[in-house]
Amino acid sequence: MTTKTAKIGSRRLSVRDMAAQKNTTPIVCVTAYTAPMAGFMDDAVDLLLVGDSLGMVLYGMDSTLPVTLDMMIQHGAAVVRGSKHACVIVDMPFGSYQASPAEAFKSCARVLAETGCAGVKLEGGQEMSETIRFLTTRGIPVMGHVGLTPQSVNQFGGYGTRGKSKAEARMIIDDAEAVADAGAFAIVIEGTVEPLARAITAKIPVPTIGIGASPACDGQVLVTEDLLGLFSTFTPKFVKRYAELGKAVNRAVATYAADVRARRFPAPEHCVAAKPKP
Repeated sequence: MTTKTAKIGSRRLSVRDMAAQKNTTPIVCVTAYTAPMAGFMDDAVDLLLVGDSLGMVLYGMDSTLPVTLDMMIQHGAAVVRGSKHACVIVDMPFGSYQASPAEAFKSCARVLAETGCAGVKLEGGQEMSETIRFLTTRGIPVMGHVGLTPQSVNQFGGYGTRGKSKAEARMIIDDAEAVADAGAFAIVIEGTVEPLARAITAKIPVPTIGIGASPACDGQVLVTEDLLGLFSTFTPKFVKRYAELGKAVNRAVATYAADVRARRFPAPEHCVAAKPKP
């Protein structure tokens, strides 16, 4: 076991590398939406997730539902270009994979071909197992997502914690088992009571990546803008802020604005002097 990220030489990590981290070194995952941010984080993490959370974080949407396939492809390609080592997985947006396995394959194949990412992530449990099996047997690596699934927020009536009742907990366990049996290489568990995520992690043979779940998961993921203090619309209970960059940005821009208004910027050193003509 090692305490370092699982980079192997200079090659990019693969979904097989992620699967091999079950019960070993925890998988470190963050979201990434742009090439510069991907580059800043690439060396420190195992997995960059191009999440459909970009709809809320970057575009100011109220939920992930309006995010389009074209948006995910553009941001996914940017993250791949901006990184060299981390495994890159792209979220499939709402409506791009639910209609049928064949439609899901068409959408997912386009994402892989146009972004160069290592795989895709789909939300859903037992109802998506047939689609996941269809995709994985045709060469598309799939990460599952169970528990709180944001694309189903209207069905659930909000973003509340899942698995509080025995019946719901049993259903989520069945979901995770079905997704793993269908061939997913890993599963995100989001927004569940802690004992449930712990039980799922012990029960299924593929890595679990928790967000608002349990420290017992095989890895953890956070939205980068949450952990850096760049997204302040709301802060979920499970988020730990590791910086307050939003406040630093505000201070920097305020200082710039004061310099411009006082004509301190640009100064002579920021200008190109005219050269005398011969």
